[in-house]
Amino acid sequence: MLSLAAVLLCAFAAYFLLPHSSARALIALNRKVSGLSVGAVTVGPHSVRYLSGGRGAPVLLLHGIFAEKDHWVDFARALHGAYTIYAPDLPGFGESRRFDEQRYDYDAQIERVKSFLDALGVERAHIAGSSMGGTLAALFALRYPTRVMSVAFIGAPHGIRTPTRSEMDVAIDAGRPSPLIANTETQFEAMLGFLFHRRPWLPYPVAFVARANALRDASSNVRIWHEQLKDRYLLDAQIDTLQTPTLVLWGEHDRLFDASGAAVLRQRLPHADVQPMPNVGHLPILEAAKPAADAYTAFLSRVNG
Repeated sequence: MLSLAAVLLCAFAAYFLLPHSSARALIALNRKVSGLSVGAVTVGPHSVRYLSGGRGAPVLLLHGIFAEKDHWVDFARALHGAYTIYAPDLPGFGESRRFDEQRYDYDAQIERVKSFLDALGVERAHIAGSSMGGTLAALFALRYPTRVMSVAFIGAPHGIRTPTRSEMDVAIDAGRPSPLIANTETQFEAMLGFLFHRRPWLPYPVAFVARANALRDASSNVRIWHEQLKDRYLLDAQIDTLQTPTLVLWGEHDRLFDASGAAVLRQRLPHADVQPMPNVGHLPILEAAKPAADAYTAFLSRVNG
Protein backbone atom coordinates (compact mmCIF):
# COMPACT_ATOMS: atom_id res chain seq x y z
CA MET A 1 0.00 0.00 0.00
CA LEU A 2 1.30 3.43 -0.89
CA SER A 3 2.16 5.72 1.97
CA LEU A 4 0.49 9.10 2.30
CA ALA A 5 3.76 10.75 1.31
CA ALA A 6 3.92 8.67 -1.87
CA VAL A 7 0.33 9.52 -2.75
CA LEU A 8 1.00 13.23 -2.22
CA LEU A 9 4.15 13.02 -4.30
CA CYS A 10 2.26 11.34 -7.15
CA ALA A 11 -0.47 13.96 -6.98
CA PHE A 12 2.13 16.75 -7.00
CA ALA A 13 3.88 15.22 -10.01
CA ALA A 14 0.62 14.80 -11.91
CA TYR A 15 -0.28 18.44 -11.18
CA PHE A 16 2.74 19.60 -13.18
CA LEU A 17 3.40 16.70 -15.56
CA LEU A 18 -0.22 16.11 -16.65
CA PRO A 19 -1.61 19.65 -16.80
CA HIS A 20 -4.53 18.85 -19.12
CA SER A 21 -5.84 16.09 -16.85
CA SER A 22 -5.22 18.18 -13.74
CA ALA A 23 -7.00 21.17 -15.28
CA ARG A 24 -10.06 19.06 -16.11
CA ALA A 25 -10.18 17.77 -12.54
CA LEU A 26 -9.82 21.24 -11.02
CA ILE A 27 -12.46 22.73 -13.33
CA ALA A 28 -14.87 19.89 -12.54
CA LEU A 29 -14.33 20.41 -8.82
CA ASN A 30 -14.97 24.15 -9.07
CA ARG A 31 -18.21 23.50 -10.97
CA LYS A 32 -19.35 21.01 -8.35
CA VAL A 33 -18.61 23.37 -5.48
CA SER A 34 -20.62 26.03 -7.30
CA GLY A 35 -23.60 23.71 -7.86
CA LEU A 36 -23.21 23.70 -11.64
CA SER A 37 -23.39 20.80 -14.08
CA VAL A 38 -22.67 20.48 -17.80
CA GLY A 39 -25.30 20.10 -20.50
CA ALA A 40 -25.47 20.43 -24.27
CA VAL A 41 -28.07 21.50 -26.83
CA THR A 42 -27.91 21.70 -30.61
CA VAL A 43 -27.93 25.15 -32.21
CA GLY A 44 -27.59 24.87 -35.98
CA PRO A 45 -24.35 22.96 -36.68
CA HIS A 46 -23.07 23.67 -33.15
CA SER A 47 -23.35 21.45 -30.10
CA VAL A 48 -23.48 24.18 -27.48
CA ARG A 49 -22.06 23.13 -24.13
CA TYR A 50 -23.34 25.02 -21.11
CA LEU A 51 -23.28 25.10 -17.33
CA SER A 52 -26.50 25.22 -15.35
CA GLY A 53 -27.67 25.04 -11.78
CA GLY A 54 -29.88 26.56 -9.11
CA ARG A 55 -33.57 27.31 -9.06
CA GLY A 56 -35.71 30.36 -9.60
CA ALA A 57 -35.91 32.94 -12.40
CA PRO A 58 -33.55 32.13 -15.28
CA VAL A 59 -30.30 34.08 -15.59
CA LEU A 60 -28.29 33.77 -18.80
CA LEU A 61 -24.56 34.59 -18.53
CA LEU A 62 -22.74 35.42 -21.78
CA HIS A 63 -18.94 35.46 -21.88
CA GLY A 64 -16.69 37.78 -23.86
CA ILE A 65 -14.61 37.30 -26.99
CA PHE A 66 -12.08 34.44 -26.81
CA ALA A 67 -13.51 33.49 -23.40
CA GLU A 68 -15.65 30.56 -22.22
CA LYS A 69 -18.35 29.43 -19.83
CA ASP A 70 -16.15 28.53 -16.87
CA HIS A 71 -15.09 32.14 -16.48
CA TRP A 72 -18.50 32.63 -14.82
CA VAL A 73 -18.26 29.86 -12.23
CA ASP A 74 -17.05 31.89 -9.24
CA PHE A 75 -19.49 34.68 -10.11
CA ALA A 76 -22.37 32.21 -10.46
CA ARG A 77 -21.66 30.59 -7.09
CA ALA A 78 -23.32 33.53 -5.33
CA LEU A 79 -26.45 33.38 -7.50
CA HIS A 80 -27.62 29.82 -7.97
CA GLY A 81 -29.48 29.60 -4.66
CA ALA A 82 -32.09 32.11 -5.86
CA TYR A 83 -31.83 31.85 -9.65
CA THR A 84 -31.46 29.23 -12.35
CA ILE A 85 -28.11 29.85 -14.02
CA TYR A 86 -27.29 29.11 -17.66
CA ALA A 87 -23.75 29.87 -18.84
CA PRO A 88 -23.05 28.64 -22.39
CA ASP A 89 -19.93 28.44 -24.44
CA LEU A 90 -21.19 30.69 -27.20
CA PRO A 91 -20.96 29.03 -30.61
CA GLY A 92 -17.41 29.32 -31.85
CA PHE A 93 -15.88 29.49 -28.38
CA GLY A 94 -14.84 27.14 -25.61
CA GLU A 95 -16.22 23.65 -26.17
CA SER A 96 -18.78 24.86 -28.74
CA ARG A 97 -16.94 24.08 -31.94
CA ARG A 98 -15.94 26.78 -34.45
CA PHE A 99 -16.61 26.23 -38.17
CA ASP A 100 -14.75 28.00 -40.97
CA GLU A 101 -17.93 28.49 -43.00
CA GLN A 102 -19.93 30.04 -40.13
CA ARG A 103 -20.07 33.72 -39.15
CA TYR A 104 -19.58 34.73 -35.52
CA ASP A 105 -20.52 38.40 -35.70
CA TYR A 106 -23.21 39.90 -33.48
CA ASP A 107 -26.06 39.46 -35.94
CA ALA A 108 -25.42 35.72 -36.22
CA GLN A 109 -24.86 35.27 -32.49
CA ILE A 110 -28.10 37.05 -31.55
CA GLU A 111 -30.06 34.40 -33.42
CA ARG A 112 -27.99 31.63 -31.84
CA VAL A 113 -28.78 32.97 -28.37
CA LYS A 114 -32.47 32.87 -29.27
CA SER A 115 -32.12 29.28 -30.48
CA PHE A 116 -30.25 28.36 -27.31
CA LEU A 117 -33.05 29.74 -25.10
CA ASP A 118 -35.65 28.03 -27.30
CA ALA A 119 -33.85 24.71 -26.91
CA LEU A 120 -33.91 25.12 -23.12
CA GLY A 121 -37.56 26.13 -23.12
CA VAL A 122 -36.74 29.50 -21.52
CA GLU A 123 -39.22 32.17 -22.58
CA ARG A 124 -37.81 35.12 -20.59
CA ALA A 125 -34.52 35.60 -18.77
CA HIS A 126 -32.30 38.08 -17.06
CA ILE A 127 -29.22 38.38 -19.28
CA ALA A 128 -25.79 39.44 -18.08
CA GLY A 129 -22.70 39.64 -20.22
CA SER A 130 -19.00 40.36 -20.07
CA SER A 131 -17.50 42.55 -22.81
CA MET A 132 -18.74 41.02 -26.10
CA GLY A 133 -21.34 39.12 -24.07
CA GLY A 134 -22.70 42.37 -22.62
CA THR A 135 -23.07 43.85 -26.07
CA LEU A 136 -24.78 40.67 -27.24
CA ALA A 137 -27.16 40.85 -24.25
CA ALA A 138 -28.16 44.43 -25.09
CA LEU A 139 -28.58 43.76 -28.81
CA PHE A 140 -30.65 40.67 -28.05
CA ALA A 141 -32.87 42.74 -25.73
CA LEU A 142 -33.34 45.33 -28.47
CA ARG A 143 -34.33 42.69 -31.02
CA TYR A 144 -36.40 40.52 -28.66
CA PRO A 145 -37.53 42.81 -25.82
CA THR A 146 -40.32 40.52 -24.61
CA ARG A 147 -37.78 37.79 -23.83
CA VAL A 148 -35.53 39.85 -21.57
CA MET A 149 -36.28 40.84 -17.97
CA SER A 150 -33.06 42.80 -17.44
CA VAL A 151 -29.64 43.43 -18.95
CA ALA A 152 -26.38 43.66 -17.03
CA PHE A 153 -22.94 44.66 -18.25
CA ILE A 154 -20.57 42.85 -15.90
CA GLY A 155 -17.60 44.79 -17.13
CA ALA A 156 -17.56 47.26 -19.98
CA PRO A 157 -19.49 46.27 -23.10
CA HIS A 158 -17.83 46.39 -26.49
CA GLY A 159 -19.03 49.09 -28.89
CA ILE A 160 -19.42 52.27 -26.81
CA ARG A 161 -17.55 55.35 -28.03
CA THR A 162 -15.74 56.67 -24.95
CA PRO A 163 -14.69 60.33 -24.46
CA THR A 164 -11.15 59.19 -23.63
CA ARG A 165 -9.54 56.76 -26.03
CA SER A 166 -8.47 53.52 -24.41
CA GLU A 167 -5.12 51.82 -24.91
CA MET A 168 -6.88 49.35 -27.21
CA ASP A 169 -8.40 52.21 -29.22
CA VAL A 170 -4.91 53.61 -29.72
CA ALA A 171 -3.62 50.20 -30.85
CA ILE A 172 -6.50 49.69 -33.29
CA ASP A 173 -6.19 53.18 -34.76
CA ALA A 174 -2.46 52.64 -35.24
CA GLY A 175 -3.10 49.37 -37.10
CA ARG A 176 -1.29 47.28 -34.53
CA PRO A 177 -2.21 43.60 -33.95
CA SER A 178 -4.97 42.83 -31.48
CA PRO A 179 -3.74 42.81 -27.86
CA LEU A 180 -6.24 40.00 -27.26
CA ILE A 181 -4.62 37.53 -29.68
CA ALA A 182 -1.49 35.72 -28.54
CA ASN A 183 0.86 33.94 -30.92
CA THR A 184 3.61 33.37 -28.35
CA GLU A 185 3.90 32.74 -24.63
CA THR A 186 5.25 36.26 -24.19
CA GLN A 187 2.23 37.72 -25.97
CA PHE A 188 -0.07 35.60 -23.79
CA GLU A 189 1.48 37.03 -20.63
CA ALA A 190 1.15 40.54 -22.07
CA MET A 191 -2.51 39.88 -22.87
CA LEU A 192 -3.23 38.90 -19.27
CA GLY A 193 -1.54 42.07 -18.09
CA PHE A 194 -3.75 44.02 -20.49
CA LEU A 195 -6.97 42.40 -19.27
CA PHE A 196 -6.44 42.69 -15.52
CA HIS A 197 -5.53 45.45 -13.09
CA ARG A 198 -4.70 42.88 -10.43
CA ARG A 199 -4.17 39.58 -12.17
CA PRO A 200 -6.08 36.82 -10.37
CA TRP A 201 -4.24 33.66 -9.37
CA LEU A 202 -4.85 30.59 -11.51
CA PRO A 203 -3.69 27.05 -10.70
CA TYR A 204 -0.77 26.10 -12.93
CA PRO A 205 -2.66 23.43 -14.94
CA VAL A 206 -5.57 25.79 -15.68
CA ALA A 207 -3.20 28.57 -16.74
CA PHE A 208 -1.18 26.10 -18.85
CA VAL A 209 -4.26 24.90 -20.74
CA ALA A 210 -5.62 28.43 -21.20
CA ARG A 211 -2.32 29.49 -22.75
CA ALA A 212 -2.15 26.40 -24.97
CA ASN A 213 -5.68 27.00 -26.24
CA ALA A 214 -5.00 30.69 -26.93
CA LEU A 215 -1.89 29.86 -28.96
CA ARG A 216 -3.68 27.06 -30.81
CA ASP A 217 -6.60 29.31 -31.82
CA ALA A 218 -4.59 32.44 -32.62
CA SER A 219 -4.97 32.35 -36.40
CA SER A 220 -8.69 31.58 -36.21
CA ASN A 221 -9.15 34.30 -33.58
CA VAL A 222 -7.93 36.89 -36.08
CA ARG A 223 -11.01 36.23 -38.24
CA ILE A 224 -13.35 36.54 -35.23
CA TRP A 225 -11.60 39.75 -34.19
CA HIS A 226 -12.19 41.35 -37.60
CA GLU A 227 -15.83 40.24 -37.62
CA GLN A 228 -16.31 42.02 -34.29
CA LEU A 229 -14.56 45.16 -35.55
CA LYS A 230 -16.48 45.53 -38.80
CA ASP A 231 -18.96 47.81 -36.98
CA ARG A 232 -16.77 49.04 -34.16
CA TYR A 233 -19.38 51.19 -32.42
CA LEU A 234 -22.45 49.08 -33.12
CA LEU A 235 -23.79 49.36 -29.56
CA ASP A 236 -23.15 53.10 -29.37
CA ALA A 237 -25.51 53.61 -32.31
CA GLN A 238 -28.39 51.79 -30.57
CA ILE A 239 -27.90 52.07 -26.82
CA ASP A 240 -30.31 54.99 -26.36
CA THR A 241 -33.24 52.77 -27.28
CA LEU A 242 -32.57 50.15 -24.60
CA GLN A 243 -35.52 50.35 -22.18
CA THR A 244 -34.85 47.18 -20.19
CA PRO A 245 -33.72 47.56 -16.54
CA THR A 246 -29.95 47.78 -16.83
CA LEU A 247 -26.93 47.38 -14.57
CA VAL A 248 -23.50 48.68 -15.57
CA LEU A 249 -20.36 47.55 -13.72
CA TRP A 250 -17.31 49.16 -15.34
CA GLY A 251 -13.76 48.60 -14.10
CA GLU A 252 -12.02 51.90 -13.41
CA HIS A 253 -8.73 50.47 -14.72
CA ASP A 254 -10.12 48.96 -17.93
CA ARG A 255 -7.47 49.27 -20.65
CA LEU A 256 -9.71 47.89 -23.41
CA PHE A 257 -12.67 50.24 -23.01
CA ASP A 258 -11.87 53.41 -21.10
CA ALA A 259 -13.73 53.99 -17.85
CA SER A 260 -15.02 57.33 -19.18
CA GLY A 261 -17.60 55.20 -20.95
CA ALA A 262 -19.44 54.67 -17.65
CA ALA A 263 -20.43 58.35 -17.65
CA VAL A 264 -21.64 57.99 -21.24
CA LEU A 265 -24.00 55.17 -20.23
CA ARG A 266 -25.17 57.08 -17.16
CA GLN A 267 -26.19 59.96 -19.42
CA ARG A 268 -27.67 57.94 -22.25
CA LEU A 269 -29.44 55.37 -20.07
CA PRO A 270 -30.89 57.47 -17.25
CA HIS A 271 -32.77 54.45 -15.90
CA ALA A 272 -29.58 52.39 -15.58
CA ASP A 273 -27.74 51.59 -12.35
CA VAL A 274 -24.15 52.54 -13.24
CA GLN A 275 -21.43 51.49 -10.80
CA PRO A 276 -17.72 52.05 -11.48
CA MET A 277 -15.57 49.32 -9.92
CA PRO A 278 -12.37 50.61 -8.29
CA ASN A 279 -9.12 48.65 -8.64
CA VAL A 280 -10.62 46.43 -11.36
CA GLY A 281 -9.67 45.98 -15.00
CA HIS A 282 -11.72 44.63 -17.88
CA LEU A 283 -12.96 41.36 -16.37
CA PRO A 284 -14.75 41.80 -13.03
CA ILE A 285 -16.12 38.24 -13.34
CA LEU A 286 -12.58 36.95 -12.80
CA GLU A 287 -10.84 39.79 -10.98
CA ALA A 288 -13.64 40.74 -8.58
CA ALA A 289 -16.18 37.90 -8.85
CA LYS A 290 -17.70 38.26 -5.38
CA PRO A 291 -18.19 42.07 -5.39
CA ALA A 292 -19.56 41.91 -8.94
CA ALA A 293 -21.93 39.06 -8.03
CA ASP A 294 -23.10 40.92 -4.91
CA ALA A 295 -23.86 44.03 -6.98
CA TYR A 296 -25.72 41.93 -9.55
CA THR A 297 -27.70 40.07 -6.89
CA ALA A 298 -28.80 43.39 -5.33
CA PHE A 299 -29.80 44.66 -8.79
CA LEU A 300 -31.86 41.53 -9.51
CA SER A 301 -33.60 41.86 -6.15
CA ARG A 302 -34.65 45.41 -7.05
CA VAL A 303 -35.81 44.39 -10.52
CA ASN A 304 -37.83 41.49 -9.15
CA GLY A 305 -39.35 43.71 -6.47
